[in-house]
Amino acid sequence: MLISGALLDPHSLGRLIAAYARFGDLPAARSLFGTILEPNVSAWNAMLIAYSRHESPGRVLNLFGRMISKKQACPDSSTFTVALNACAKILDLETGEEIKLRAFNLGYADDVFVCSSLLNLYVKCGRLSDAMKVFEGMSNKDLVSWTTMINGFASFGKPFETIGIYRRMQFEGMVGDGIVMVGLIQACAGIGDVRLGQSVHGHMIRREMRMDIVVETSLVDMYAKNGVVKLANLVFKRMQIRNVVSWSALISGYAQNGFASDAISLLISMQNCGLHPDSVVLVSALLACSQIGFLKLGKSVHGYIMRRLEYDRISGTALIDMYSKCGSISYASALFHKVSARDSISWNAMIASYGAHGKGKEALLLFLKMKEAGLKPDGATFASLLSAFGHSGLVEEGRYWFDRMVREFGIEPGEKHYACMVDLLARAGHVDEAHKLIKSMAIQPGIAVWVALLSGCHNHKKLELGDCVAGKVLELNPDDLGIYVLVSNIYAAAKKWDKVVEVRRLMKKLGMKKVPGYSLVEVNGKLHAFLMEDKSHPQYDKIMEMLKRLDLEMRKMGYTPKTEFVFHDLEEEVKERMLCNHSERLAIAFGLLNTSPGMRIMIMKNLRVCGDCHYAIKFISKIANREIIVRDVKRFHHFKDEKMQMTVYTVGTNGSRILPLTINGEAKYMIARDKGTENLPVIQIHQGKVEIVPPCAAMN
Repeated sequence: MLISGALLDPHSLGRLIAAYARFGDLPAARSLFGTILEPNVSAWNAMLIAYSRHESPGRVLNLFGRMISKKQACPDSSTFTVALNACAKILDLETGEEIKLRAFNLGYADDVFVCSSLLNLYVKCGRLSDAMKVFEGMSNKDLVSWTTMINGFASFGKPFETIGIYRRMQFEGMVGDGIVMVGLIQACAGIGDVRLGQSVHGHMIRREMRMDIVVETSLVDMYAKNGVVKLANLVFKRMQIRNVVSWSALISGYAQNGFASDAISLLISMQNCGLHPDSVVLVSALLACSQIGFLKLGKSVHGYIMRRLEYDRISGTALIDMYSKCGSISYASALFHKVSARDSISWNAMIASYGAHGKGKEALLLFLKMKEAGLKPDGATFASLLSAFGHSGLVEEGRYWFDRMVREFGIEPGEKHYACMVDLLARAGHVDEAHKLIKSMAIQPGIAVWVALLSGCHNHKKLELGDCVAGKVLELNPDDLGIYVLVSNIYAAAKKWDKVVEVRRLMKKLGMKKVPGYSLVEVNGKLHAFLMEDKSHPQYDKIMEMLKRLDLEMRKMGYTPKTEFVFHDLEEEVKERMLCNHSERLAIAFGLLNTSPGMRIMIMKNLRVCGDCHYAIKFISKIANREIIVRDVKRFHHFKDEKMQMTVYTVGTNGSRILPLTINGEAKYMIARDKGTENLPVIQIHQGKVEIVPPCAAMN
């Protein structure tokens, strides 16, 4: 071309610049462009495209600015398209608006390529309303325009709008490709519409669309987020190529749907395939560990993050949650204070963690520190705080901060806040006040609020009100099996066996089966599961022998089984045997048999711990001299060096009145009784002599 003089042709120069750029020789393209005294628009565009191909958006915009300032050539559609795409890559909306104004002034307001690039800029900058205005004004919309809008709205969490745009696209006769399907699949995941997702999947199969790794990973993610993990796993297994994102989608799906063991197994399989987990996978693994209380694996994940990844707010918050839910609140607290840039989510997680462990005062102190740090508490913060008060019985604090939430912070209470307050009041015995609060609600009370009241009625034997509340709960048609069990228990406590039968019949009609109570205990880095009255464990005989010995020692210390917590019409002896065989007691006995003296035992139970087991574990902790932590579906129960909390009364000589305790004066009788128990033997001190007598005899 040099010899023949072909380079004198401006169009040939432009094509040669483009050729050098395509082959990756950007210096040659730039050198050739520099030899042109007055480049035409083709040469400018060729160089702009060359920079664009080499992911140099800054150079694209600098060259575009030189082109405009020199006024050697008038920009065309390609010029504006490349310049707008460069703005989209670096999210430079201000420069993009200037380019748009220049393009529209030159008559490109209806150019499909310019408008599609403008849509891409607006969508990536989150200006969806501006994108929609441009889109509506386009007389000609090509597949790129539709694809940009569908994927843009999907990526910004607008699933309903995404589906609406796709249906308009179908109505106008446009056929989507695989990229459009990815956006549509993402929208199906966002709205939880698995049937529509299956339709999209079927449509792709029928039209024999190419299923690449992006499409298949999107399908795995969609099925997993909709809870259909079997289909997610099926799509995953059929994938020819899997990357970290594919594994992450499935592991996250299993973890978020409660299949913790499967999520952990997948993590191990992923590493066996030679892939290194990223932060998304490890956060899902931490979620799985927290669900089943697998502290050893959680610590391993923590170590992996510290060695190979960046310890950021997301992984830090996940670790705080994991340690808290695995019973190590001190670890969680230490990690929280190590996170340098804490956001409201981190603070909320730590406040909630303190609350779940019954540390309401610590939760309040942390809340006050959050305010001092300049972070404004939101609705989630107050929900965590009020829940913490509920688990710690801090009624006055709950009333105070519930009022301040509205008056000082301007946060209108939602159902979650009302449910926390009702639970706080009802749990502390203020059932009637909780009922009044429900009546005063500005919003319609939902099922969570009524269930909180029902639980209080059940715990404090407000059976008449409980009967009424149970009816309201059933009217709301709950889909949670545990709620039906609670309703059944309130009827059983009131000896209304006909209603118990009616509720169980309803459960059967709805296809609900009572979930068996199970408990997990981690021993030597392995999880062991126990079901109530499960005789299949290889150490069953030793476990039962241990429980018998414990029962004997407990009874010597004053333990009497609370058979009222067995909600069946059975003989007392049968009820006592059932209580002794609860899954948490089997797990504790196994832990005592297989761990060194003094080691902490952590139990994870899928249901609530019954009142009798809570009472019994106090004695077991004292007998074994062990710290025992039981995590049930609601909260943690800590038993450590459990000394009976004694309330001391001074009783008058005729036994008819309680007098203030005098230190220096001589007391006729002093009776020490365990808080909240009526059946314990009583320590009676009379004229310097100590006797252990039944409660009634002592009071008489």
